[in-house]
Amino acid sequence: MFSKKMVMIVGAVVLIVVNIIILSVNGSRYSSYGSGQIAIFFIAPLQKTVNQSVQFLKNIWSHYFFLVSVAKENDNLKKAINHAIDKNNKYREIEISNFRLRNLLNFRKTMPNRVLVAKVIGRDRSPWFKTIIIDKGKSDGIEKGLPVVVPEGIAGQIIDVSCNYSKVLLIIDQNSAVDVLVQRTRDRGLVKGQSDGRCLANYVLRKHDIKVGDTVISSGLDGVFPKGLRVGYISEIVKRNSGMFQEVTVTPYMDFEKLEEILVVLDPPKHDFVSEQ
Repeated sequence: MFSKKMVMIVGAVVLIVVNIIILSVNGSRYSSYGSGQIAIFFIAPLQKTVNQSVQFLKNIWSHYFFLVSVAKENDNLKKAINHAIDKNNKYREIEISNFRLRNLLNFRKTMPNRVLVAKVIGRDRSPWFKTIIIDKGKSDGIEKGLPVVVPEGIAGQIIDVSCNYSKVLLIIDQNSAVDVLVQRTRDRGLVKGQSDGRCLANYVLRKHDIKVGDTVISSGLDGVFPKGLRVGYISEIVKRNSGMFQEVTVTPYMDFEKLEEILVVLDPPKHDFVSEQ
């Protein structure tokens, strides 16, 4: 703001003016009484102005260094605050991640099957396909066709496997199908994905007394998913004037956009199916 050279010039001018004033005052001691009064009359205002100017310059100089110091301190405080926020955010993320993992591990303990924890590392953003990529593959014992679950229920099925990665077809994909039961009534159906992120339960007979809010679970009869895992809840029922079946919409309990960790069931149930007559 103020260069060193400028400050030296101002200081020199101030010293010269002060010396002139001092000499004038000293000289007035030897002058007549009337002349001394006249000298003081003219010199006193000048001396006052000079003193005020010197004090003003001192204040500016001290304020300049004060502002520089404050600005530097402010920058340091900002850096410290940003560092603290970043650190707190990391701790918060670890806390949230630990909470999810605890839920996943607690759910894992309730399953009689062997399961493998995997992280979601990618997802298909296409509106036509609902798939995710996980960080486990053949080298971890994963095979095509294995079911994928989370504490909220069934997530999907492995459809493609490489050495270290696998692709999961989510149950909301239109190519997915899960054999299910309405938990309250034990009525069966086949849940298939829809483009709106929900599922449609096919082959639910009109005579079945199902209700909105009923929980839908896996039947275990498809030879893929263990029995009793939640699929979703009935959110809409449409009964046409004709036809054997009613249209049943099932909404999954989980938000598939928020999937971060999943469990792959390594030993799903196997069944020898007999065709129904």
